[in-house]
Amino acid sequence: MKVVFLQDVPNVARAGEVKEVAAGYGRNFLIPKKLAALADAQAISQVKTRDETEVQVDTELAELARALEGKEVNLKARAGAKERIYGSVTSADIAAELENVTGLVIDKRKIELDEPIRQLGSYQVSIKLAKDIVPKVMVTVTEEEAVKEEKPPKKEKRKAEKPAETEKKPAKKAVKKTTRKAEKAPAKKKTVKKPAKAEKKTAKKAEKAPAKAEKKTAKKTTKKTATKKTTKKEEKA
Repeated sequence: MKVVFLQDVPNVARAGEVKEVAAGYGRNFLIPKKLAALADAQAISQVKTRDETEVQVDTELAELARALEGKEVNLKARAGAKERIYGSVTSADIAAELENVTGLVIDKRKIELDEPIRQLGSYQVSIKLAKDIVPKVMVTVTEEEAVKEEKPPKKEKRKAEKPAETEKKPAKKAVKKTTRKAEKAPAKKKTVKKPAKAEKKTAKKAEKAPAKAEKKTAKKTTKKTATKKTTKKEEKA
């Protein structure tokens, strides 16, 4: 039985080979497992086209491997005590940086990273593009510098302070107005009290006036009686 092998079968044949095999082995094992197919014209042409595409893909991957081999990938991360990274560097981070550096799109699943990088340092990372095409790149993780806030220039500070001063001025004016009002308020109270005092004085004068008049009349009467007595004495004499 003649079959064309679709996949590599160890110790039997490689993919694309046309070979005679036992009928039972072909029908019961190779063909059901899709490891081989009957070697007719259609199957052979399919295998040839597939082989051609595989060869083309292999050449492209080989070129990609040459472009990636030995490339350096520099990543920055915040770190704490003992150079431990806050968070981690993953295969997705490496793939993104490789694209920035080389312009080549790499599937993150092709990057062989046993576990995410959690410490500063340099690491050699393999990229498995195909079975026998595995370029290696150097990944270096350094500490990210803290960003310092820039102080505004002095001129801007003065401009910023001026509105505060202008805000203070109306407050001072308001305080002055309130103090003036407070000073004027007692003066008004005094003017209200003055008429009451004047009324009291006039009332006292009115009370004293009849008493004075009575005293004057009493003095006059005493004088008259005294003069009468003196005249009578003179007449008797």
